Amino acid sequence: MAAGEQPGTRSSPPRTSGLFLLVLAVILSDQMLAASAQGMSIGINYGQIADNLPSPARVSRLLRSMQISKVKLYDADQNVLSAFLDTGVEFVVGIGNENVSAMVDPAAAQAWVQQHVRPYLPSARITCITVGNEVFKGNDTALKANLLPAMQSVYQAVVALGLQGQVNVTTAHSLDIMGSSYPPSAGAFQPDVVPYIQPLLNFLSMASSPFLINCYPYFAYKADPGSVPLEYVLFQPNAGVTDPNTKLNYDNMLYAQIDSVYAAMQALGHTDVDVKISETGWPSRGDPDEAGATPEYAGIYIGNLLRRIEMKQGTPLRPSSPIDVYVFALFNENLKPGPASERNYGLFYPDGTPVYNVGLRGYLPPMDESKSARKVVPLLSLIAIASIILILS
Repeated sequence: MAAGEQPGTRSSPPRTSGLFLLVLAVILSDQMLAASAQGMSIGINYGQIADNLPSPARVSRLLRSMQISKVKLYDADQNVLSAFLDTGVEFVVGIGNENVSAMVDPAAAQAWVQQHVRPYLPSARITCITVGNEVFKGNDTALKANLLPAMQSVYQAVVALGLQGQVNVTTAHSLDIMGSSYPPSAGAFQPDVVPYIQPLLNFLSMASSPFLINCYPYFAYKADPGSVPLEYVLFQPNAGVTDPNTKLNYDNMLYAQIDSVYAAMQALGHTDVDVKISETGWPSRGDPDEAGATPEYAGIYIGNLLRRIEMKQGTPLRPSSPIDVYVFALFNENLKPGPASERNYGLFYPDGTPVYNVGLRGYLPPMDESKSARKVVPLLSLIAIASIILILS
């Protein structure tokens, strides 16, 4: 009993002690979320073609609670990057197709990197810039011709800022650039794409940047559900397909697609460029003529893919190189054009409810909490504040 304290009475704790505990809780909450973001090697595409998505601050909490370590954007949204400062989450940022031709000008590329990348480093872990998306899938010959010069200008800007080795420069391709993908060892690019791809591969090799490809086994199943075995595209047990040239057995279509890209690059003289999957997914809903677009199949595809990623599994051609995958997508995006499937690739509805269960449980804070969201402050600063409060108490 403290001196002067009357028997039968109890002194009230100073009010500042409660404030100290509150600050301490804030410290632990943010730091645990930041630490958890280092846990999973899965990447996710964060598209925003919608009018009902949660704020970036809320999405930041959701992804970190899910232990997502890598996020790919289709732009360089400053609100998103600011919401992830000091979280440890890696970012791929993008330059849209509409801005690619402007990037041919070195001054414009320098200005873009100065404005959209440099201010956020190192607090935001921007590790890659994609210049355009699926450029060779379209018919814009001027855009196709400008792609590599734009990439070179952006790379020169990265080098000028001393960021080479920290920030890669590349572009993402549609699998439609492949003229042949079966068997995987006979993979070859479309003849009309080769004049563009050959020098692009030379650039990627020089810059030590990856070749990004968007692969959707769902498209193959949708096009011919009667001939494409569902088990083969969903990573379910099946006899697989054996490549007659390499004798390698493939038990799923995604790995066969990846290795066909490696074969196509090798045919052009490159074995020194890594292939990464910039998009893959399965829609949970589609139009009547879109076979297989169901929550059940989407859950099986994504769930089995995540298990393969966590096993750090490689393809039959490169078994010691774990697949590097960005799942498409985080949310259903209600403003995307095209068939119904395009608006239903999300793992989550905009309110944070899972579209299907694959074991990715996350916490999306309520809107009120988001409005009062605090800026992430370095741990030592918060500890210092808490210490002062404790002393004053």
